Amino acid sequence: MRRGERRDAATRRHGDTARKAECADAIDSFSPRLRVSASPRLFFRVSTSRGFTLIELVVTLSILTILTLGVIPLVKLSVKRQREERLRETLREMRAAIDQFHRDTIGMPCAGAALAQGQGGQGQGGQGQGGQQGYLDPRSTVRIADCTIFGVDNPDHYPPDLDTLVKGVSVEPRVPTIPLGGTEAPAPTDNTLLATKKKVYLREIPIDPMTGEQDWQLCSTYDSCEPSASWGQENVFNVRSTSRETALNGEKYSDW
Repeated sequence: MRRGERRDAATRRHGDTARKAECADAIDSFSPRLRVSASPRLFFRVSTSRGFTLIELVVTLSILTILTLGVIPLVKLSVKRQREERLRETLREMRAAIDQFHRDTIGMPCAGAALAQGQGGQGQGGQGQGGQQGYLDPRSTVRIADCTIFGVDNPDHYPPDLDTLVKGVSVEPRVPTIPLGGTEAPAPTDNTLLATKKKVYLREIPIDPMTGEQDWQLCSTYDSCEPSASWGQENVFNVRSTSRETALNGEKYSDW
């Protein structure tokens, strides 16, 4: 009886060994990638790898949402500050062009001729002025020679509009040239010996950074320049933005 049991146990072990060998041969012949027993590290990695859980995904999305909500206002604030800087630079550029134009009107020959006609020959002192009376800014090296751009309603001689600053006007040097062989300089009103050129005061009419349009509010020397005021079209003395929004410092852009 014991011999039979030992014989049965040996038979079972032999059968198990044979089946294991057959399975191993089948796996080897089917795909080399399935040799898990030959690569313990691969078996460990495959058996322990897993994806994100629902809680991990929810926490990650919450953190990203909080970061996004905190960054967006800072980006908007930075963009608005940059637009305000561009608006200040644009207003400064246009106002500087207007002031430069007005400086070049001092001493215009047409104003000197009108002054001489108005005095009716009362002495040579009035005719010798040769230009519009006023303070001559040393930064002005030329004077405007085209007097047809000024209307009777613009005695202050500011630019009639912004297009005049872009298209340019005819100017002549303030310092008269001395002809060759001569000892005396020509009179200030003698334009035949002066080279007349066109001077451009503004490259182009800029765009309002706040509105995205060239819809500037123009003010003449006779306008109040309030946001609700209309332009009298006599001249251009000041330029402001038409935006009604409020700046970061609490002021209105239309008041700049």
